[in-house]
Amino acid sequence: MKKFIVERKLPGAGNLTTKELEDISKAFSSVTSNFGKPFTWLQSFITEDKIYCIHVAENEGDIREHAKRGNFHVHMVEEIKVIIDPSNAG
Repeated sequence: MKKFIVERKLPGAGNLTTKELEDISKAFSSVTSNFGKPFTWLQSFITEDKIYCIHVAENEGDIREHAKRGNFHVHMVEEIKVIIDPSNAG
């Protein structure tokens, strides 16, 4: 399985209400649980006008299929090759 970052442009994303964020989470989870293929939504990061999602899937096509089934816009998908953080500093 591979890890991907997905960029979704959504003007005003940083101003979404708690209820709207809950609805988005429910929609992501619903599509994921009914996807029929190995797929995990790990987390999402909300910025002013974008949502960045981290998913684990077999390939980019599965990421795009998940988005299509949920009517989630996808503007960019990139496979995450390496993760670094302060623990990598030695």
